[in-house]
Amino acid sequence: MSRARYNDFGNFLKKHFDGKVQKISVHAGFTCPNRDGNKGYGGCTYCNNQTFSPDYCQIEKGITRQIEEGIRFFSRKYPQMKYLAYFQSYTNTYGETDDLIRKYEEALSIPNVTGLIIGTRPDCMPETLLDYLESLSKTKFVLVEYGIESTDNRTLEQINRGHTYEETVSAITRTAQRSILTGGHLILGLPGECRNTLLLHADRLSQLPITTLKLHQLQLIRHTKMASQYDKNPEDFHLYTADEYIDLCIDFIERLRPDIIVERFISQSPKELLIAPDWGLKNHEFTARLTKRLEMRDSWQGKFYKSTPETK
Repeated sequence: MSRARYNDFGNFLKKHFDGKVQKISVHAGFTCPNRDGNKGYGGCTYCNNQTFSPDYCQIEKGITRQIEEGIRFFSRKYPQMKYLAYFQSYTNTYGETDDLIRKYEEALSIPNVTGLIIGTRPDCMPETLLDYLESLSKTKFVLVEYGIESTDNRTLEQINRGHTYEETVSAITRTAQRSILTGGHLILGLPGECRNTLLLHADRLSQLPITTLKLHQLQLIRHTKMASQYDKNPEDFHLYTADEYIDLCIDFIERLRPDIIVERFISQSPKELLIAPDWGLKNHEFTARLTKRLEMRDSWQGKFYKSTPETK
């Protein structure tokens, strides 16, 4: 095949921007409803926010300083770079609408910041905020990224997500209906989910109006409830080898709707926090291996996609 074997995020951004663009993570001081007692305490069983916060991304610095430090870092190599403020830590639509808008607008006021990526939960998207984001998306790049994690309600309950898959469907549908770019995040390998369940996620998500999708392997992180669960019952977990996971990702995207942008396949947690699996691969190294395996298997995104898949 001469065409790309899956839709990658880099080419997606090229369709929206003339030059290079870089995400800059922002910690804006949010929490989550399953941490503050609204729906529960302790957060998701797998979650330790330290695993994806860059050094410059510290709440005490404020939004403007975090972004400016990020820009200084990246602009040394690419002076003409444009930036997307990535509201990443915790639930970035959880709060009073006026306060949320003030934080977004602060980020957008910084020179060369040309859009927003907002990470959030499906149960934390009020219509008033969608009104604002719909209007903003007419002049700025706006991508709302929902933590889906699983399409199985039993799994969602087990990992203490505090929302259902039906709420995911509702939030994604309501957002996409506003012509707002809508993304999702899925963890492959959560305890209790067999291969068939994981592939069923691809079928179900393909029926939703999502633009982008992030896939992450399950990682066991220190100081999380899931790490304690693993210590007590390791037989409940299947930790994929890199080769196993590559084949799983290929099986997954073969059933995925062909136009969905696959933003990434893995995440990388700091070694001092990571318990397992430790593959010793950077994102680009993993992607290179996956691309080579796609070629060996003569496979591509959507190869086995069905517009009306099995739903049970």
